[in-house]
Amino acid sequence: MNAIVWQRIEGGLVFAAILTVLILIDATSSFAPLWAMLLLFFVPDLSFAGYLAGPRAGAATYNLVHLYGFGLGLVGVGFAVGPNLDLITLGLLWTAHAGFDRMFGYGLKETTGFADTHLGRIGRDRK
Repeated sequence: MNAIVWQRIEGGLVFAAILTVLILIDATSSFAPLWAMLLLFFVPDLSFAGYLAGPRAGAATYNLVHLYGFGLGLVGVGFAVGPNLDLITLGLLWTAHAGFDRMFGYGLKETTGFADTHLGRIGRDRK
């Protein structure tokens, strides 16, 4: 298997592991109802708005919030200030989102345009 396939598998494993942790800590009873958690799961996608300032700014904004380290950083801050279960859960959701995206081939963006990612080109014109 090539590196892209391995990275997509890794994304799926990250997503599954974090989903398991969220179930084990019963996050829906202590953090937010399931419908709210589903909405929060997709908050990182608001980083697409960075593309309004051009492909370089869009890629930087998208990549910043889609790094595993961003969500894990929130988890770390949550432990450091409390522990604060709300912040920890938010960081876990954020990291799970990054894994979910990678599992489906939505990688970190290149500055050449939204469709160009580190996992290959996405969209209808995949050439």
